Amino acid sequence: MSALATEPTTVTKKNTPARATAESMAAKQRDISVSEFFAKNRHLLGFDNPRKALLTTVKEAVDNSLDACEEAGILPDITVVIEDLQPDRPASAKSSRYRVTVVDNGPGIVRKQIENVFGRLLFGSKFHRLKMSRGQQGIGISAAGMYGLITTGKPMLIQTRPKAEQRAHHIELAMNTKTNRAEVTADEETDDFPLARLRELSPAVRDLAAKGEYLSRREYPTGTCVSIELEGKYQRGRGSVDEFLELTAIANPHAKLTFVRPTRETAEDEEPTLLRGRAKAPEAAEAAPVAPGPEVTTDLGDLVIFPRAVNELPPETQEIQPHPKGVELGTLLQMLKDYQEATKDSGTLYKFLQERFCRVSASTASEFCEKIGVTSRAKVSDIEPQQAQELYKAFQEAKLAPPPTDCLAPIGVQQLLKGMFKGVRAEFYAASSREADVYRGRPFLIETAIAFGGELPGDDSARVIRFANRVPLLFQQSACSSFKAVVETNWRNYDLQHPRAGLPIGPLVIMIHMASVWVPFTSESKEAIADYDEIRKEMKLALMECGRKLGIYLRKRAKMKRESERRDVFERYIGEIAKAVSEINGTDAKRLFEALRAQAKKHTMIADQQLDDEGRRIKEEDPADQDGVIIVDVGGGAPPVGGQSRAEAAALKVAAMAHDESPSLIDTKEVPRSSTKGKAKAEPRKAASATKPAKPPAPPEPAPSAKPAGAKPKLRLINGKYVPVDDGPGLF
Repeated sequence: MSALATEPTTVTKKNTPARATAESMAAKQRDISVSEFFAKNRHLLGFDNPRKALLTTVKEAVDNSLDACEEAGILPDITVVIEDLQPDRPASAKSSRYRVTVVDNGPGIVRKQIENVFGRLLFGSKFHRLKMSRGQQGIGISAAGMYGLITTGKPMLIQTRPKAEQRAHHIELAMNTKTNRAEVTADEETDDFPLARLRELSPAVRDLAAKGEYLSRREYPTGTCVSIELEGKYQRGRGSVDEFLELTAIANPHAKLTFVRPTRETAEDEEPTLLRGRAKAPEAAEAAPVAPGPEVTTDLGDLVIFPRAVNELPPETQEIQPHPKGVELGTLLQMLKDYQEATKDSGTLYKFLQERFCRVSASTASEFCEKIGVTSRAKVSDIEPQQAQELYKAFQEAKLAPPPTDCLAPIGVQQLLKGMFKGVRAEFYAASSREADVYRGRPFLIETAIAFGGELPGDDSARVIRFANRVPLLFQQSACSSFKAVVETNWRNYDLQHPRAGLPIGPLVIMIHMASVWVPFTSESKEAIADYDEIRKEMKLALMECGRKLGIYLRKRAKMKRESERRDVFERYIGEIAKAVSEINGTDAKRLFEALRAQAKKHTMIADQQLDDEGRRIKEEDPADQDGVIIVDVGGGAPPVGGQSRAEAAALKVAAMAHDESPSLIDTKEVPRSSTKGKAKAEPRKAASATKPAKPPAPPEPAPSAKPAGAKPKLRLINGKYVPVDDGPGLF
């Protein structure tokens, strides 16, 4: 081989800068702080535009307040105040500077944890717990403070009072994005909690504060107040702070929310609100044919109060251990290593399986040990990687009970109906709650509710309201599993228009709530639920259950409409019939008209039924007790009435009617019907022709009193009801 083949070829050019070497590249490498990463990629957290940034800030603070109050067993009382710090800005301005303040009556925060809670990203107590909660990642409120610092340069202000008899802590801090640590600029104690200036913002606020119903020290003995100045945009309509708080009040009826709007909003076209058709006055809600609902939201213009509908907290959730089918091989290896360090190499695999997993009993733990070829006394430190893989495979093949569901706190069917009735003005409401299911070893539960008709627009697509752990999801609807479940449900089966790959069309609002120990969001901004097959299937089943209820209601309503139109046709002609009969035989036309109208009303009585908000017929009294109504239970399953069955009571009632001496409908002698024995149906009588001689009348039938005492009256089933045969063919 020649020397030219062994020596590398170098190309030299004039004025060429020196290339980087491995040493120079290594000198430029450094750690990246998580806060520095999100400061450059704040759109991942929901701060991608001024309007959304304002909403995300309110959302994160309210979620933290609700979680803290519920965990401490306190009925939440939360006040949200948005102050416009640039009210004199020009009309062309696309954003403004706001101060967002959220005050709660929770347990407060101890002093030494304030810097970590509000000044560090990815710091919290909920990430490692398998327990339903709104916050999960420990990012939200710290990211809001970081966004405010970036856009305005102002630090976050925190006031907290853990004990009612002590003074509140007043702290101002700013996050250092290079180190992901908080820098405290002010630290003192104060008696000004809640802030007195918040009670002087507007006349409506001052009047409410004078009554002791707004930020009084009696209602806020302990709690936390967070204030953040930021660059934002306030505008009502869809995707606004107003809509978020309204939906939060629906999903959290145990919370009282007070919202103070800013003095000025951005002058743009207001988008249509999500819950159009909401009752505008308490009288409208009282007029609805349903049981009295919760208090009505009070809108005073610059002050909105969402009242507390129930005085009971959601059921307390319990933390659970991971389910064996929900762990992956790498996670299992890490859990074995952590248990080994915690027990100082003395822990056995038998105890590890029972202590670190749910639904693993003593016998099940012994079976797992046998499958990997070790005894129950084998220590975790002695488990080889190959045995750990066999243990993971045994987990997947084992038949284990699903994880417990006491870690979940669903809204509940009744609360869903109350919330929908409070927020949506409709004529039909239905709700469904599924049994808990499992995805990746984590339990979850799906709840749905629908509202139909009323004041909702009938020519638009249905509106979908999405919740995850009682938190409204307002953005990225098309990427959410709940939206896909609505689209894939066949709403045509329930008498609704449903275009392909779209939402159903009609006056319909659909609400979907997912409760889980870990909601699989598509991003850190927590705006959409990931599309797992197990989750989407449960959503579709819950929607189908509500759809069946809606279909029954719509078909019942359509039948009522048909019967009403049928009655209108009857009433259109019975006047002429009564007049013609009166001219023929001299019968009182008015009395005949009333009798015929009563018959028409009797045979179309379904048109007079009243349905409640769930499509059920409102029973004011037993129909069997009404005059002129007979109910015969052919199946004989009805309870006895007065020692007799309903069928026997109806037969006696018919027999008593046969002895009634009241004048007949038309004062003429009854023409007997010829008997057609052996035929399935009697031939109809033919009208006597005027050209043919009239036949002599047949001998009259014996009077009803001449019948044997034990004889039963003959009944015929006509239009679903039994009528006496002796009455002859009816008009209807």
